[in-house]
Amino acid sequence: MDSARKFSRVTIFLHWIVGLTIIGLTCLGLYMKNFEVFALYPIHKSIGVLIAIFVLLRAWWRFINGWPTPVRQYPKIEQFMAHMTHWVLIIGSILMPVSGFMLSSFSGHGVSMFGWELVAGQHAANGEAIPYNEFLSQVGDITHTSVGYVLVIAISLHILGAVKHHFLDRDLTLLRMLGRG
Repeated sequence: MDSARKFSRVTIFLHWIVGLTIIGLTCLGLYMKNFEVFALYPIHKSIGVLIAIFVLLRAWWRFINGWPTPVRQYPKIEQFMAHMTHWVLIIGSILMPVSGFMLSSFSGHGVSMFGWELVAGQHAANGEAIPYNEFLSQVGDITHTSVGYVLVIAISLHILGAVKHHFLDRDLTLLRMLGRG
């Protein structure tokens, strides 16, 4: 179990595997979308499907283990910001793979994980994707894009908070997530 001084190995592992993968996929997604690099979409989707398993494990672990206990007493506004940022990170981490799956599945592009087809694509003779459901595809697209930008802000706040705790407050917040609390 987690404490104010130390996090369990499970907590640390799930935090870093989900956090670093979400950061990587978000950067990759922004790159693919802004520069129209379509060749990277299969990798993005494959890693997204795989990380969804760890995202669900992390959310389940957080709910049975409770929220992190602060290492010391902080101002109420700081506690509120940390709590809200953690909620946004958990919910956003769940919404990203779900909305990405919706977008790709319903748009007719299909979803595969490292070559293993999960949802078949539907294409016209000219290779253009034929949507299974245009409305649900658009809901997935809007959600995936919007939550992606919200996650950029939440991740930035989370990292800034960790840096603040480590360098300004000089407390154990970051060290316990590194397994050195």
